[in-house]
Order: sequence, then C-alpha cells, then structure tokens
Amino acid sequence: MSEEFAIGSKVRVVALPNYVKTAEPMPMLRPPDIIHVGEEGIVLDRRPGGYWGIRFANGAFLLDSQYIESVETHTQPEA
Repeated sequence: MSEEFAIGSKVRVVALPNYVKTAEPMPMLRPPDIIHVGEEGIVLDRRPGGYWGIRFANGAFLLDSQYIESVETHTQPEA
C-alpha cells in the first residue's frame, strides 16, 4: 500500500527513480539528476497511477510514493 501525503505538505526525496516525469499537461521524461536525494518539495496533487505531483526548486515532477517521505517538523521547546 502506498503512503498518503496531504496536499501542501513537505516531502523529501529518499531514492531516485531511473527517470523522472515532469508534472505538465504533456509530461516529459527527464534524467534523474535533475533532482537529488534529500531534496525537499511541496506536494501539489495526487495523480492517477499512484504518482504525486511535487514542486521542487527545479520544477514540478511526478514521483511514486516509494521515492519520497514526509518531512515532519519537530520543534523543541526552548528552556
């Protein structure tokens, strides 16, 4: 079962696929080095086929949930 993410939440790339698809009306395949492991992006939407539209600094791309994880912000109370 694939992980669910809230629209507008931050996610981090944990692995790179063999190629990435752009999140455009007519998606194009791009080399995987356009994004990097550890790069953070914002979830734009859920697409058919289990893909997530994610906005990164270099553009918006479609990634399967196995390549991303949620970024949880843990704030430490100041003493």
